[in-house]
Amino acid sequence: MDTHSAASREFAEEHMHTILARLAGPGAMPRADQVDAVHAVLQPASRVLVVQATGWGKSAVYWAATHAIRSTGAGPTLVVSPLLALMRDQVSAAERAGLKAATVNSTNAGDWDDVFQRLDDDTIDVLLVSPERLGNPRFAARLGALLARVGLIVIDEAHCISDWGFDFRPDYQRLARALLSTPTASVLATTATANQRVTQDIGLQLGANTVTFRGTLARTSLTLSVVPGLSPLQRYAWIADALEQLPGSGIVYVLTVAEAERLTAFLRSCGHAVDAYSGQIDADTRLKVEERLRHNQVKAVVATSALGMGYDKPDLGFCVHVGSPSTPVAYYQQVGRAGRAVAHAEGVLLPSDADERIWDYFATASIPDPQTADKILHSLGGDERSLIEIEADTGVRRRRLEALLKILAVEGVVEKAASAWRATGVPYVHDSAKWTALAQVRQQEAGIMRQYAHGQGCLMAYLQTALDDPSPAPCGRCSVCTGHVQHPGLVPSPDKLLAARNFLRGMDVDIEPRKRWPAGVRRKGSVRGFDAGRAVSFADDPAWVAELQALRTAAPGDVPAELLAGAVATLGRWAKSWPARPVCVVPLPASDMASNRRMAEHIAQKGRLPLLDVFIWTGGPAPDDAASTPIVAHLESAIRWINESAMPAGPVLLVATDVRTRWTATVAAALLREQGASQVLLLALHLRP
Repeated sequence: MDTHSAASREFAEEHMHTILARLAGPGAMPRADQVDAVHAVLQPASRVLVVQATGWGKSAVYWAATHAIRSTGAGPTLVVSPLLALMRDQVSAAERAGLKAATVNSTNAGDWDDVFQRLDDDTIDVLLVSPERLGNPRFAARLGALLARVGLIVIDEAHCISDWGFDFRPDYQRLARALLSTPTASVLATTATANQRVTQDIGLQLGANTVTFRGTLARTSLTLSVVPGLSPLQRYAWIADALEQLPGSGIVYVLTVAEAERLTAFLRSCGHAVDAYSGQIDADTRLKVEERLRHNQVKAVVATSALGMGYDKPDLGFCVHVGSPSTPVAYYQQVGRAGRAVAHAEGVLLPSDADERIWDYFATASIPDPQTADKILHSLGGDERSLIEIEADTGVRRRRLEALLKILAVEGVVEKAASAWRATGVPYVHDSAKWTALAQVRQQEAGIMRQYAHGQGCLMAYLQTALDDPSPAPCGRCSVCTGHVQHPGLVPSPDKLLAARNFLRGMDVDIEPRKRWPAGVRRKGSVRGFDAGRAVSFADDPAWVAELQALRTAAPGDVPAELLAGAVATLGRWAKSWPARPVCVVPLPASDMASNRRMAEHIAQKGRLPLLDVFIWTGGPAPDDAASTPIVAHLESAIRWINESAMPAGPVLLVATDVRTRWTATVAAALLREQGASQVLLLALHLRP
């Protein structure tokens, strides 16, 4: 090493020592690979990628590099973070490291002017931004001046900028591309979850001269286990038992928001201190839940993947998955939250046969369809159009439409102006080879998780191999290596199993009424339809798995007796809040009404109410996977009123075995209201997502 290089490395090591002393105490010593990474970042206009396990100290590298760069009079560091929870933790960590930090995100727009002024005054060392800010005109207008000033750009959780990453985000990739266009600032990308394909893709995006630091992903403090073969109800009981034995506090991951809410409610009924966490709770509530977990005020947080990347609680004692993520990379990222600063932590997977249906949905949701892209561009033409207008014109469901618009924006084909979208004139060229390869990779990754869930080899070595770790090896600790599962073992207790069944069958599901008619249909404005709704079950409800399967496969008109009994019980609980009792029962119209009629007959008999069969259905079934406009247009022609007598005065109970979009119930209820019903209440056996 020449004299200049030696001095440069000593400079990097000096600042690494300073930062570690502030973050971890005066006795903390940097590792050689951490110093090497800081040294690489400090080279002029460098491009550096760090792929290291959670807990290795990636954030300390960019705080040390920032401290060094600022000491030379260079500009601030710009950090791109994908999650609000991550940004909050990073601001706190930067300040503990002695750096002045601020953030610009969707929750603090009122502070932006002050933050921008502090940037102009050069009193901020670190600015953290979310990827969606590039789409905000107010922020985008300042981006050029900001990029001309910064000394370092950090792309944290960099797998998000790769099409091959398990959590690819178009907004993130778009912002990364804009930031990488600056020629003077150094760029550091970090992630704990990148296999070789993702690593290569990130390196290509950073540039040909990217220096990559990659270490082993093995976690010696983490004991991995798989508990196979449990029914959905048994998994709930298993968790209730396990929380009495698992060490410390931790995270219980689930695949859906509904599951997070259901499991949280059950665990609370068992006396456990738990909170739910998902992307649907507001920012203030998220922060409170994060803090309660951080200070061990709860035993566990039951969370979707919204709680994951960068959440800073190094002493998490366990991470349990109720349902398997679709990729080993995603699983490693989440289970790696546990055991970062404790000698022993548990990572347990409770797989289910239902997991793969959820995998299939998310695997296809982010892959663009060229015909759909053509529909969107034809809809835009040369005009600016709102999301609602595009949805009504194309028939594409809202979530898929939003995902595809983001991908088209990354390709420069469309752009957003305020609340409207417009075509840029750049043609969309569908890269069939790329997207086909991506679909194949996701299928392969799903296969890997399927094998992991069946315990086909050491679990830690399996994850290491799946992530292209350079040195995979049997851990000697996991349930495959040792042949047994701890806390509480393989079988849940009978009392918890009974408690789970009784509790979940007593949970009622609200069905929210539709509020406004979509554009392009006969009815306009506010909906006057059903006033309130209840369902016996929702999605893959663990309390009704066998019965819902029987309902799906039964002959028309054959409704499982257990579900009918559940409907009567639901009505009994719901009726306590009714201002007036229904005067009749009406089966919901459908292309095959036999099952709805059977349910209506049962409810009418049990409630001693008249049954009014007032609808017929003409034509084929309504589209189930389309935007609102084509569904409602079909329903307005398919549903016909056949009863010539007047509706009795008072509330009407509208019943159905199955509800998904709620539009059939909305159109039918609107007809009932037009015929004189004072109120319409909807009861369903199953509300599908």
